[in-house]
This record gives sequence, structure tokens and C-alpha cells, in this order.
Amino acid sequence: MSTITASEEQRVVEQVPKQLYIGGQWRDGAKGTLSVEDPATGEPLCEVADASTDDARAALDAADEAGPEWSRHPPRERGEVLRRAFDAIVSRQDELALLMTLEMGKTIAESKAEIAYGAEFFRWFSEQAVRIDGRYAVAPNGQGRLLTLKQPVGPCLLITPWNFPLAMGTRKIGPAIAAGCTMVVKPAQQTPLSMLMLAKILEEAGLPNGVLNLVTASSSGETMGPLIGDSRLRKLSFTGSTEVGRSLMEQASGNLLRLSMELGGNAPFIVFDDADVDAAVEGAVIAKMRNVGEACTAANRFHVAGRVADEFAEKLAGKLGAMKVGRGTEEGVEVGPLIDADQRGKVAGLVEDALGRGAKAVVGGHTRDGAGYFYDPTVLTDVPDDAELLREEIFGPVAPVKGFADEDEAIAAANDTEYGLVAYVYTNNLKRALRVVERLETGMVGLNQGMVSNAAAPFGGIKQSGFGREGGPEGIEEYLETKYVAVNL
Repeated sequence: MSTITASEEQRVVEQVPKQLYIGGQWRDGAKGTLSVEDPATGEPLCEVADASTDDARAALDAADEAGPEWSRHPPRERGEVLRRAFDAIVSRQDELALLMTLEMGKTIAESKAEIAYGAEFFRWFSEQAVRIDGRYAVAPNGQGRLLTLKQPVGPCLLITPWNFPLAMGTRKIGPAIAAGCTMVVKPAQQTPLSMLMLAKILEEAGLPNGVLNLVTASSSGETMGPLIGDSRLRKLSFTGSTEVGRSLMEQASGNLLRLSMELGGNAPFIVFDDADVDAAVEGAVIAKMRNVGEACTAANRFHVAGRVADEFAEKLAGKLGAMKVGRGTEEGVEVGPLIDADQRGKVAGLVEDALGRGAKAVVGGHTRDGAGYFYDPTVLTDVPDDAELLREEIFGPVAPVKGFADEDEAIAAANDTEYGLVAYVYTNNLKRALRVVERLETGMVGLNQGMVSNAAAPFGGIKQSGFGREGGPEGIEEYLETKYVAVNL
């Protein structure tokens, strides 16, 4: 990859719609505009529309009006819209990846990987649209028949985070379209450009007016609150922090909204002494450094058997210390910036807390001077039990390594958290693998691999990491209601 020129960057940003998309029309926001920043430089990229409460209501108006007709739209045609959008995303991967890198900071290679992953949800759910079925059964007493059918839940509010600007949208939008739901989409204010381009692609793919409505806003709570309280809304899907998720659940309780919550994580990465240490280190790099560690699935704590803990830490430090840090558009860069100053400050504070309590930095442990929000890849050892980063989601390129004595201790340490999204386990012992996988309190497990995300698999957690599943055959069920019909013969 050669370094991308400023003119290429400008061209990609200029082609993005900067307005709200409501009822099939691009329109200005009533509150003016909000700025989108390049986290690698701290400089603004562009301005996009800033919606008001009235704009949000107009978006729900459009979704509600389009709902009845869209719910009756032939499933095959709903799937074909998604398939055309999938093809368009794949064909425009390079420009979409550059756009994502500019607004979010991840490297071009990582952005391309997200584009491919995000597009796959559209292909997967284009195939699921024609597989929505019910059942026909004889009543146990033989006197009647039991008929069940699946119907779209209705207008949805989809709120997406900044860390995966396209994929977190496609894995909500894809099943909603396939199921026959209409929607209002609210992307994170830090990274709205990828979602704006996705709306344009869906428009070009033939998605009818009002099915998808996109609202960008500087204040999510102020703008979306009235929608959550509107009786026409039927479902809320949110990806973000557990704290915000709790607040949204409270708001949604008034209308008993159908909810999908993909919230925080604190993923343990367990390495047993029978594991292939080199393979575990390779998996750790993937699990920790994907998206600069700014992923809910990122390995947060490394629990390593005492006999191999030093070897693992040294090899992991060697890998992370050799990674080139810089702007994601530059050649050879493997680690981009964190999203903003607040996030970098949080990461730095967690590391300083651990060091102050006796942890040692094998590599890294510093912010970088100059423009942008960069933090050096870091490996910590001798991490005390009371270090905050063992309890809190780090969301940055920091790997705390802590030893354990036996299997029971490893599992107890892994489960010692309020979160339960994903865990990673490395062992070559099949019996141990099955024992540990069953005892881990998480919704997903990566067994001898550092990546779990797959459009064909159900993504989601338990405990304070939320509920509901995105992706897989389970993903479309989140957007369907079951109706039972009692038939008297």
C-alpha cells in the first residue's frame, strides 16, 4: 500500500452526503451542522447535518408510513435489495475503507477487513429473507390445528457505535430489511460518514423511500429520547456501553419496546500450559489489537498458566513493540490512533493506575507526543488484583498479563466480572477445552483462535454485556414477532 494523497482523501470525503436522509429525501438538519474529526490529526474532516427532535420525529413518521407496504413487500425482492447493496459495497471497498480510516483512525487494511465483514451481513440476510417460516400442527386433542406465522416487529430505532462505523450498521439494518421492518438509524456523532455512504448505497440499490431513515445528531439522548417514548416505535437495538444501555432500557420500559442490547465487555484470554504458546501469541495479537483494541470483543485480561506466563508476555511484547504506530493511511502502519482525547486519557489513566500499584511495563505504557490521539502498544506484567484495568473495559492497545496456578483458578478469574460477552481459550487438551468452554460465563468463546465475529454466527453476550443476538439464523428472529392462530375444524 502506498501512502494516500490529500487529494484522494478530499475526493472521498466530498462524495459523502452530508444531510439527513428522511423519507427518501436528503435534507438539512434543523440545528445546523456538527463537525467530524480525523483522530489521527485532531483536525476536522467536514461538517454533517445536526438533527433536532423534530427531525427525528419526521424520520419516525416516514418509517411508520412506509411500514405497512414494506411488510407486505415480497421477501425475494427484499433480499435482492440487500444483495445489490452487498455487491456495491464490495465493488467500492477501497473508497469506503479510506473514508472509514479518515473518520475512525484504523488502518486501511483493517478498514478493508471491516468493509468485507460488514458487507457479509447483507449477503447473509439477503438469503435469510426467503427463509422466514412458521409451522402447522395438529392440536394434542386432535380437535383443531395450531398455526404459527412470523411477522415483522414494526418500526425500529437502531443506534450504532463509533468503533465499527459500517459493520455495526449492516448487522442491524440487514435483518431489519430482510424481516420487513422499517427503521430510523442513528450513527455515532464521531463516525457518521460510513453510515451516510451506506444509506446512499441502499438508496441506489432500490430500497423504497421511508424504509431506512438516517439521523445524525450531536446529542443522541436529546434527539432520540422522544422516539423511544413514541408508541409507534416497536423495537430498539443498541450497541454501546453498558451504562448507556441501562439508561435506554429504563426509557424503553414505558412502551415495553422489543430490545437488543450489545453492551460492554471484559474479555478474558486464557492460555493453559499445554497450549502452543506461539499460536496463542498470534491469537492474542488479533484479539487485542484488532481496531487498536477499541472493540467490545478485544481481549482485556490475559490469564496465563504460571509455567508459560513469562514466555508468553515476552513474545507478546515483542510482537506489539514491533508494530508501527501512525496515521492509518500511511504505508506500513499497523496501529492507528484512539478515537479521541477522552478515550486516550482513559487508557492512560488505567495504565498509570496499574503501574502505581506495582505492575511493570514490558513494552509501551506511554502516550505519543504530537497531533492525534496515539497510545503505544503496551504489555504489563505483575498486575495486582486491585488494578482497575482488570475490572474495566480498556478499549485500547494495552495487554495486562496475569498468571494462574490451575484450571479452577483460571476459570474463576475469567468469570470474575460483571460482563459476559466473549472469552478466548488456548489449550491442546480436548477434554479440558470442553470443560472450560462449558464453565465460562460468556455468550461467545474463541477456542484456539483470536477472532469470533462471523455473519453466519450469533453475536452477543450475557450478564451485563446485554442480550439478543446479531448474525446467524438467530439474527433475523430479533426483528420478527410470532403470531399463533387457533384453527377450529
